[in-house]
Amino acid sequence: MLSLLAIVLLIATLMTLFYQQISRGIGSAVFVIVWLLCGFLASWLFHPISLILLAAGVTVLNHVDLRQRFITKPVYNALGKVMPAIGDTEREAIEAGTTWFEADLFSGRPDWEKFAHIQFTTLTDDEQSFIDNEVVQLCDMLDEWQIFHELRDLPEEVWDFLKHKGFFSLIIPTEYGGKAFSPYAQSRIMSKIATRSLTAAVTAMVPNSLGPGELLAEYGTQEQKDRWLPGLAKGDEIPCFGLTGPEAGSDAGAIPDTGVICKGKIDGKEVLGMRLNFAKRWITLAPVATVVGLAFKLYDPEKLLGDEEELGITCALIPADTKGVEIGRRHYPGSPFMNGPINGKDVFVPLDAIIGGPDMAGRGWRMLIECLGAGRGVSLPALATASGEMGYRMTGAFGRIRRQFNTAVGEFEGVQEASADVAALAYTLEAYRHLVTRSLEDGAPSVVTAMAKYHATEMMRELINHGMDIAGGRGIQLGPRNFLALPYQSTPIAITVEGANILTRSLMIFGQGAMRCHPFLYDELQAIQAEDKKQGLQDFDDLFFSHAGHTLGNISSAIVQALAGPYLSDAPGNSDAFSAPWYRLVSRYSAVLASVSDMALALLGGDLKRRELLSARLGDVHSQLLIACAILKYHATLPRDEANDAHAHYALRLAFSRAHDSLEAFSRNFGFFGIGHVLKRLFFPLGRPCKAQAPSDDQIRTLGQMIMEPSSVRDALAEPAYISQDPEDSIGRVEATFNKLLEVEPGFLAYLKAEGKGQLEGKTVLEKLQDAARKGIINESQVDAINEYDAMRYDCLLTDAFDKDLKEVKVHAERPMM
Repeated sequence: MLSLLAIVLLIATLMTLFYQQISRGIGSAVFVIVWLLCGFLASWLFHPISLILLAAGVTVLNHVDLRQRFITKPVYNALGKVMPAIGDTEREAIEAGTTWFEADLFSGRPDWEKFAHIQFTTLTDDEQSFIDNEVVQLCDMLDEWQIFHELRDLPEEVWDFLKHKGFFSLIIPTEYGGKAFSPYAQSRIMSKIATRSLTAAVTAMVPNSLGPGELLAEYGTQEQKDRWLPGLAKGDEIPCFGLTGPEAGSDAGAIPDTGVICKGKIDGKEVLGMRLNFAKRWITLAPVATVVGLAFKLYDPEKLLGDEEELGITCALIPADTKGVEIGRRHYPGSPFMNGPINGKDVFVPLDAIIGGPDMAGRGWRMLIECLGAGRGVSLPALATASGEMGYRMTGAFGRIRRQFNTAVGEFEGVQEASADVAALAYTLEAYRHLVTRSLEDGAPSVVTAMAKYHATEMMRELINHGMDIAGGRGIQLGPRNFLALPYQSTPIAITVEGANILTRSLMIFGQGAMRCHPFLYDELQAIQAEDKKQGLQDFDDLFFSHAGHTLGNISSAIVQALAGPYLSDAPGNSDAFSAPWYRLVSRYSAVLASVSDMALALLGGDLKRRELLSARLGDVHSQLLIACAILKYHATLPRDEANDAHAHYALRLAFSRAHDSLEAFSRNFGFFGIGHVLKRLFFPLGRPCKAQAPSDDQIRTLGQMIMEPSSVRDALAEPAYISQDPEDSIGRVEATFNKLLEVEPGFLAYLKAEGKGQLEGKTVLEKLQDAARKGIINESQVDAINEYDAMRYDCLLTDAFDKDLKEVKVHAERPMM
């Protein structure tokens, strides 16, 4: 028994040393002292062999030459044989961009004080004015049914408005005529337009996302900026950017398009330039573009620029009317925004067409990776957030208006299971938008934006599918009355572009995240693959033992938090009674994620890259922790009332239950003689934490009811959206009917109850209402208002009917006789 106690004390000492991150020298001294004290409990600890092993271990760990000879060098050599080399393209992708608070979450020890000082961005006066005026004016001009099914393009006056009112200049510096708006303002603008018209939103989105404007502003020469940016800002130039092609989509680094440095003639003069051959597809704005950005592989076979024949991926900017460029045809992705192929054969352009000039030849891939953040972190999540804002409002309203079995469909628990998710996901998307756009103000966090692209668009797909289930036939039948079908039809576009979601989840979020966010991993690989092996070993020695201490510290932290509950977990100093327990849970799961990730990297090494199912699950955990942080930060910005707490609580339950589900799936499939199951038992000895359980039935019922009622959350989600008040508009019709229902509902329900019991006489609704008033069931003053509502209700439920050629709408809106 005493020997067992001694072992427990030694293990506890080691865990404490690693948990407290004590230095190797001090930690060794403390451990030796505890060992000697424990010798009084277990005599075998004083045995000469035990003491010799202890002395040898401590000496080797603390003597540099011995440590490197007996530990570091064998590990260094072994890893050098099994770790895959990092190619130039992969290295550029890893090194591109920055890290943000996601690195803290991956470290296992989030710096909550740093997070506490992160404040959401607010709109400037100019940004707010643009949204209140130009954006609203644009939305007033838009009719998405007409755009989709009649014009299959934006009206000419809308194109002119977009060009000349600055919608294409949001990221261009003010000195060139642009607006230089913040990422948050860009997101708000795009999402507001998207609540009215996806086609217009995508059209405005692209010049402010991946494209010539951003690349020029960031990397262009002064001459290029002066030449192109004023025209782009004024809308005189329409940009597009050609990256994907028939042979290269997600694997954009494998583009077969080429540029060869050679001499040619321009305006009768021989100049040094590039001969381009390319085939691009799915290029938004290509059919109307006046200037084309291109990505291609640049070669210099005659070594006219230097000693290298293959320079790498390069970005160039050329006028669309350049000889040899074929442009103008359209693809039809199901949404009528301008999108089409671009082809070029023997297109000769001068070297100064390279964005950034000849010095940037071969550096295009890094440029693209760093600039993808606008599309991944701003534009596509803005579309998803718009879907959440409108999905919340329309699903809740329709669920209260539509009745079956004499009950509002939104009150059936089966419907509430879907509508509660809609409410929580809409809340999450708005929260996520705030945090991600805030991160972009501090740099270009490529992992955060990859997370945002994948999870925001997947949440959009989920909530729109739920909305379609609730709307039923009302959402299926196309026509100008349908408020849901066009976003549903366009959802796959957002899922596919800017890095297909399967690729983003399987390869990028964890694959890039582990390299960028881990405090030691990438530097260790650099040391392993260093040409100077002696220096590489020196660097690796420090990194490896720091990494080992980091891993063991996180394992100790995860175990301690599992046993001690929330009491030893950290939370921001400004957290409150609602948020503090959730922040502590983030700390706990952060330690688990860091521990499991290090275990996977240690045992699988480079093979983890090929075990995509495992790495994707770890990426899911990482992402859900950042989403939880966004929810908590957003919750603190809204009024502290029942609706805010209920939405945040449900959304947090979703995030943590999904994170825990991913950890369990990882544990089941990790292999290695059940190590995954062992880790699960160590980190969750009492099973899944209560707060990581999926939302309860009571919570589903609560949120399913709240989405149908006025609340602070409903108002907060409506504020960034464009909500039409026109009762002839697809959105305005539902909105006006819902508002009328709120006005007359008590009397309307009393009327329905009496009518259902057969207590009322009359052939029409009006006659029955008048009879109800005579009998004292409702007030006389309510008759006309309830009758008006019932007519609005019936009209709101109708779907469009057309003539046989599906051209002219013929809706019969008159209520039938009762």
